[in-house]
Parts: sequence; structure tokens; C-alpha cells
Amino acid sequence: MALIERHEEVVLQPQGRLDAVGGAALHQQWATLAPRQYKAWIIDLSRVEFIDSSGLVSLVSGLKVATHTGTQLVLCGLRPSTRLVFEITQLDQAFSIFENYEAIEDAFGRVQEVLQIA
Repeated sequence: MALIERHEEVVLQPQGRLDAVGGAALHQQWATLAPRQYKAWIIDLSRVEFIDSSGLVSLVSGLKVATHTGTQLVLCGLRPSTRLVFEITQLDQAFSIFENYEAIEDAFGRVQEVLQIA
């Protein structure tokens, strides 16, 4: 999972599957990010090939943590199959979803540092 830190934002780029394993890895990120005072967490799902209920639970958990800490959580880059999961579960109503990263890039500035998270 890539983590791109910016001045007041962070971009998470999970890869592969957001299932029990991938969802747990993402869930661990919320505890790491919560104490930091970011204005936004951008979750770029363009590299996610599959998402199941465990991945959705992790994203909903992140949304709750973000809301509690006054941070905006934004999703982007959903593949058609992933978008369909959000539509079927009506979670597309709960999340701010953008077509791709470029659609929100100007609103959040430029990348300052890239860290690779195992």
C-alpha cells in the first residue's frame, strides 16, 4: 500500500484486494493517521481489483474515524466492479467519490513525500 503525504492531506493507494487481509491493513492505517491533523484522507482505489464486505467495513470504519477527527475522507478511481459494489450497498451515498485522482488533485495541492507502506 502506498501512502503519499502532503502538507494537510494524505493519499492512500491500496492495491489488489480489499478483503479480510487488505481491509485489515487499511484498518490499521486509520489508527496511524487519526492522531495526525490532516484535513483530508484521499483513498485512491484505482489499483484495487476486488472489494468484499471486509474491505467495505474497513472503509466505513475509516469514514467514522475521519468524521470524528474532523477530517474529510474522499474516494477516487473506483473500477467499474468496485463502483457497482458501492452502488448496490448504497455506500456511494455515504462517501464523496470522484472519478479519478486528477479530478481532485488541484483541490489538494502537490505531493511532498512518498512513503511505501508494507
